[in-house]
Amino acid sequence: MLNIVTTFFSRGDLLFKGGWQGKILRVDLSKGKIWDEPLDKDIAYNYVGGRGVAIKILWDELKPGTDPLSPDNILVIASGPLSGSPMPSSGKLVVAAKSPLTGGYGDGNLGSEATQYIKGFGYDAIVITGKAEKPVLLHLSENGAELRDASSYWGMKALDTIDAIKKDFEKTVSVLTIGPGAEKLVKFGVVVSERTRSGGRPGIGTVFGSKNLKAVVVDRKPDFKMYDFDEARNLGNEAAKFLKNAEMYKAWVNQGTMLTIEWSQENCVLPTHNFSDGVFDEWEGISGDTMYEKYKFKISGCPFCTMPCGNMSRAKAEPFAGIEVELDYENVAMLGSNLGIGSMDAIIMLNYLADQYSIDTISLGSAIGFAMELYEKGKLPEKYKDGLDLKFGNVDAAIELTERIANRKDGLGKILSEGVKKAAEIIGNGAELYAIHVKGLEVSAYDCHAAPGMALAYATSPIGAHHKDAWFIAQEVKKGRLEYERWKAEGVIELQRIRGGMFEYFVGCRLPWVELGLSLDYYPRFFKAVTGEDYNFDKFFEIADRIYALIRAFWIREFGHWKREYDYPPMKWFEVPLTKGPYAGHKLDRSKYDQLLSHYYDIRGWDENGIPKVSTLKKLGLDFVIPELSKIVKLTE
Repeated sequence: MLNIVTTFFSRGDLLFKGGWQGKILRVDLSKGKIWDEPLDKDIAYNYVGGRGVAIKILWDELKPGTDPLSPDNILVIASGPLSGSPMPSSGKLVVAAKSPLTGGYGDGNLGSEATQYIKGFGYDAIVITGKAEKPVLLHLSENGAELRDASSYWGMKALDTIDAIKKDFEKTVSVLTIGPGAEKLVKFGVVVSERTRSGGRPGIGTVFGSKNLKAVVVDRKPDFKMYDFDEARNLGNEAAKFLKNAEMYKAWVNQGTMLTIEWSQENCVLPTHNFSDGVFDEWEGISGDTMYEKYKFKISGCPFCTMPCGNMSRAKAEPFAGIEVELDYENVAMLGSNLGIGSMDAIIMLNYLADQYSIDTISLGSAIGFAMELYEKGKLPEKYKDGLDLKFGNVDAAIELTERIANRKDGLGKILSEGVKKAAEIIGNGAELYAIHVKGLEVSAYDCHAAPGMALAYATSPIGAHHKDAWFIAQEVKKGRLEYERWKAEGVIELQRIRGGMFEYFVGCRLPWVELGLSLDYYPRFFKAVTGEDYNFDKFFEIADRIYALIRAFWIREFGHWKREYDYPPMKWFEVPLTKGPYAGHKLDRSKYDQLLSHYYDIRGWDENGIPKVSTLKKLGLDFVIPELSKIVKLTE
């Protein structure tokens, strides 16, 4: 099966001074057709790249109400103008689609050499529709783009697939792929690259699987056009020097995000026993210190990273001895304390299984924790127990349930493979209270019983509950933990504009700024050097607001209605107080949270139901959204 692309617009770079390469690669898997088209300049300037380009394409081209697992769903792989540039930690790209897990907008970013190579071939994005008759991979090379039969790789685990493809191609390639979990349509399947990077929590890997797309393989092609490469390189060297001399640099490369285990324990936000508590008695066994001293054997990181945070770790104890994975905070907390597991060796095994099956570690930890709490509280009906002893801390049961989820085995495994929201609806018996999610996406690893600002950040994340867009908990700890004041809504939006806006459309990593204090003032300078365009922060934030409003419009359109309650955090945080630690007895106050949410809507220019006002849509240049939304909801002027 071979289809070579005909390049109709081979000089797409002439549309732009630099950064943007000027082309989109289109692939119709059903027809086996591949072609080029130019990147629209208005889309580039007003949505920039990554998340921005992805949501604009999905809004414009996806038929409302499309089944996310149907051939008609649209898969977008998008870089940004700064991706792969000398900007620190720029080796990122975004994968996006309508989410099989939530039914709304879904995306994720991940580090991959493909980021730079795709741009080297002149493409800012790859847009994939349809479904292949049999498993295929998409290959980009000097000869064009082609679809190859991938039947021999189908069913192969993700890390093994990467190794096999690199061996078979006998040259330097970058691989984006999936494992059997995503192939079998576990709703939280992710995309895996470079063996240690993955992204797309809302089921973007599952969309790969639904299309019979096993992998995207890109030959090495590192060079692409920048406006002023010398200036970009000088800025990159300057920023790298700052980072390597930063006070926290050594601690960061030693532990990365694993530093957060101790911090979360101290601040009573470490998810424990399915987010029932914020402290874990066995936390020291899964701490960053323990990882660094006993398990870590190598540093790893995304391409172009100047502050690598990857903790390649090797299990010591039998029966897991020799298993190697990259550990970070989210994985260890969700597969450790959240399940009552204090063994790093067991966590390494669970993490490894998730990576090989290409299923999200956060959602996996939430699904197992949900089942364990139901079991312990007597809320899991006998017919769903499947002979498992699902007490918190039972490692064997957690491993067995992981295998059942990844293979969608009939019974509890298949139910949990749908995600906790759907699983709770199926199980019934009051299970909804113990399903920790927002809009269907499982909450990542911060308990918010006593953190209303972070709860707001989860509730208003554009993909469902995720910390990436606004890690507000640190500000909350410093400035006022239990307050529900307007400054918290302001702070969440500011972070969303930077973390969920700028860094998601540049596309790059936020950690040089977040963790080591690289000044944000570098980023307009990078943008000018790479693209030749002179954007200030007012412009950057306006673009971010435009993207957030369009994503909200997409959710409303796909749901066919909207409720304020969709922007609530999990009900458990309102109804069941913490039992341990310095904030024992605390839970969120519903009426005060409503006030905080109203502040958020007011600042964004959205109405009391969380729907962007007509005046806001017009101000952001989203007039084209108004006719469609007005058919679904009553718009406020």
